[in-house]
Amino acid sequence: MKRVFLIVLDSVGIGAMDDAADFGDAGTNTLKSASTGSCFHMPNMEKFGLFNIDGIDWKEGTAQPKAVYGRMREASKGKDTTIGHWEIAGVISEKPLPVYPEGFPEEILVPFSEMTGRGILCNRPYSGTEVIKDYGDEHVRTGKLIVYTSADSVFQIAAHEDVVPVETLYEYCRMARKLLSGRHSVGRVIARPFAGESGNYQRTSGRHDYSLEPPADTILDIIKDAGKEVIGVGKIRDIFAGRGITSYVYTKGNTEGIEKTLGYLEQDFEGLCFINLVDYDMLYGHRNDIEGYARALAEFDKALPAMLDKLREEDALVITADHGCDPGYTVSTDHSREHTPLIIYGKNIPPRNLGTRDTFADIGATVLALLGIPGKTAGKSVL
Repeated sequence: MKRVFLIVLDSVGIGAMDDAADFGDAGTNTLKSASTGSCFHMPNMEKFGLFNIDGIDWKEGTAQPKAVYGRMREASKGKDTTIGHWEIAGVISEKPLPVYPEGFPEEILVPFSEMTGRGILCNRPYSGTEVIKDYGDEHVRTGKLIVYTSADSVFQIAAHEDVVPVETLYEYCRMARKLLSGRHSVGRVIARPFAGESGNYQRTSGRHDYSLEPPADTILDIIKDAGKEVIGVGKIRDIFAGRGITSYVYTKGNTEGIEKTLGYLEQDFEGLCFINLVDYDMLYGHRNDIEGYARALAEFDKALPAMLDKLREEDALVITADHGCDPGYTVSTDHSREHTPLIIYGKNIPPRNLGTRDTFADIGATVLALLGIPGKTAGKSVL
């Protein structure tokens, strides 16, 4: 194979893992919940074998799947974007990244406040849309930064663009990234700019993630070192802190991510195009929006024929997810500890059932095998 297009449907889990109860996620099933939405329609993924995957017993599969299909377990100790993508790329995280259910300690906030010259508001887990409703006015009045977290390993800073210019907010995030080291090495520091008037604050498209660097080489490093291209679409560059990326493009959502993918399918290159489609998680899972989630899945499925039309003889399309975020799980709006799907399609790849694999890292090993690039990862190729 010359090109692999690896698409992560961010948070499209397919059912709770055996240890989900340890994470507070017993009974979660993102895809099943989304399927109850009136817009849910995935005939092309159904043809690939999505509903033939182990554990999907709530919808009948197809008699003759057209792709390789299987179910993936997460071996890492976590359920967040960073750890999930690292494992897909071949690195298993034995220890969970730090989380802060009670907010960040003074040993972090005091020096951060001194660095920025600004006070701190909130400092506890919060919904990103609700936090600007509840603290936006005070922030605008005082100039204090809204610092908050979630169930994930994140340090998030929200600021109104008229109070803190976006580039200044980015600089504050870089300060926080350097400060959050050692036992406080959170997975991501996230800039969350917003705009608008009191009572109608809206987050803007200026979000930017400052990720922890992977603790070891990933398949991105291996592919780049082999002289091939590694193209990041969406937040891939941020997730890997730029490591192993040869070129990248940010996107404003799934629609643009799909458009960029179609564009790269028309380009001549050898290597990996790694795509993250974030809307499922960011817009719908975290907001318990079943209809929105269903609609976004239908949009992706509708785009698949156009992708397949552009797929060449020596190409492979790999579709998976990094964790769950069940829009029907009203106990929580956070990520869920779920199995993920794996679909592999190529004109010269015979369909088969992979069963259940023990680690997302098998995906990374498979990508290397498809590209014919030697390299050691924590996984094993499914080929």
